[in-house]
Amino acid sequence: MLIRLLRTCLRPYKKPIALLVALQFLQTCASLYLPTLNADIIDNGVVQGDTGYILGYGALMVGISLAQVVCNIGAVYYGARTASALGRDVRGAVFDRVQSFSAREVGQFGAPSLITRTTNDVQQVQMLALMTFTLMVSAPIMCVGGIVMALGLDVPLSGVLVAVVPVLGICVTLIVRRLRPLFRAMQVRLDTVNRVLREQITGNRVIRAFVRDEYEQRRFRRANADLTDMALGTGNLLALMFPVVMTVVNLSSIAVVWFGAHRIDSGGMQIGDLTAFLAYLMQIVMSVMMATFMFMMVPRAEVCAERIQEVLDTESSVVPPVAPVTELRRHGHLEIRGAGFRYPGAEEPVLRDIDLVARPGETTAVIGSTGSGKSTLLGLVPRLFDATEGEVLVDGTDVRTLDQKLLARTVGLVPQKPYLFAGTVATNLRYGNPDATDAELWHALEVAQAKEFVERLEGGLDAPIAQGGTNVSGGQRQRLAIARTLVQRPEIYLFDDSFSALDYATDAALRAALGRETAGATVVIVAQRVATIRDADRIIVLDEGRVVGTGRHHELMASNDTYREIVLSQLTEAEAA
Repeated sequence: MLIRLLRTCLRPYKKPIALLVALQFLQTCASLYLPTLNADIIDNGVVQGDTGYILGYGALMVGISLAQVVCNIGAVYYGARTASALGRDVRGAVFDRVQSFSAREVGQFGAPSLITRTTNDVQQVQMLALMTFTLMVSAPIMCVGGIVMALGLDVPLSGVLVAVVPVLGICVTLIVRRLRPLFRAMQVRLDTVNRVLREQITGNRVIRAFVRDEYEQRRFRRANADLTDMALGTGNLLALMFPVVMTVVNLSSIAVVWFGAHRIDSGGMQIGDLTAFLAYLMQIVMSVMMATFMFMMVPRAEVCAERIQEVLDTESSVVPPVAPVTELRRHGHLEIRGAGFRYPGAEEPVLRDIDLVARPGETTAVIGSTGSGKSTLLGLVPRLFDATEGEVLVDGTDVRTLDQKLLARTVGLVPQKPYLFAGTVATNLRYGNPDATDAELWHALEVAQAKEFVERLEGGLDAPIAQGGTNVSGGQRQRLAIARTLVQRPEIYLFDDSFSALDYATDAALRAALGRETAGATVVIVAQRVATIRDADRIIVLDEGRVVGTGRHHELMASNDTYREIVLSQLTEAEAA
């Protein structure tokens, strides 16, 4: 999976990679040539007492060293740029894929895991690419070149290498095989820490309200300790690798000096050759150590690549149309025919056999007990979910065939939990229409009964809004979300229990202003509060995912037990009448 991800994402960077490989090859060749020059200086210059020979070859070594430095700098430069570009592209690809997900896929992965995959997991793959470009490319060249050069110096003494290299390979392989499952578990526990921390930051007010600080501290300490224990276990195994490698290296150096001394004593090799052979041995070992360092990173990067690829390979259940419809009659007629929705693997559907008609100039209300599928029903229209059965039609056209931008312009949804983005009041309102003027923003705020409190904010439209709108109250968030949809001016308005945080006076004033503003549009309201929907032109009663009643308030009070039960739980008989 790691190779597949790297091959796909590095394809546009073939030229920089080819250049850095060439530079790494040149600098490695220069590094391999230096011990041979050093041996010549010892044997033909130092031993013979030839100062001119020493200075001449010394100058040549300096020149080769400078060339090596230049090539190394160039290779690191291109390697760092390519690795950074890889990280940017993978993060962008993951972000684009997540943006295409429906609510179902986001819930399947979970927001904390998606954040970890987009940040930490990508960083691990990026670091592996950087280390590969700066270290691993030169390691096999240095290893093979060192062996060839050592064989050229003395074949019998090279028998030490036949024993050293396989032993190093076996030691590294045994350790790496145990690392991979540990790294996978570590990434999962990192997800857990991220999730717990996210919950505690988001739910800070709930924690304070129930005085659960100590419980949450213990919960975080437990998740943190689990991650720490796993990291320590992995670290202990990693720490074992370098002592093992160095032990093999030192023993091999002793063997080279021991057997080399006997070769010199018998006249089979010169002192300079032994010095060069030791240098080549160290270069071979260094290349193995660089590969070892890479192997330490590969298991974790491979796990991270699998998690990234899992996101990239997940197709959204909301698929864009192949030949999208780009124009509508723009009347705002909404019809749902026999629609149903079932989560994958669920025993029972959330919705079944839903029939609903909402016409321009009318207000259609949806009411039902908690869990009856009201929010899911509204989510089918803007394609937060796609109906698994039946059709959802806007102006006679199935929403699954509509261009997504056209659908977004036609349907405006105010969700049950309004979300505001970090910025200002104006930037949040212009999510509905980026080209809206200040006058249009103020008008939308006035209709949403938000103008008064926005005027009191320092800066007015330029007043800062914190992430999630945490610096305004719940009712103010709802009114700003309604104003954002009014700025959009769609043909179909969907209000998903969007008045629940408002007091009765504000609720009444807002509904009256909305009635005038949306007089020619189609309005669908989901509400728990009977007072909000009792004057609707049509009321749909849901129960366990089915439509159990349709009509006006007085008709349902007389004929529908479910509706009557909901009404009388909030109003007296006299108020309901």
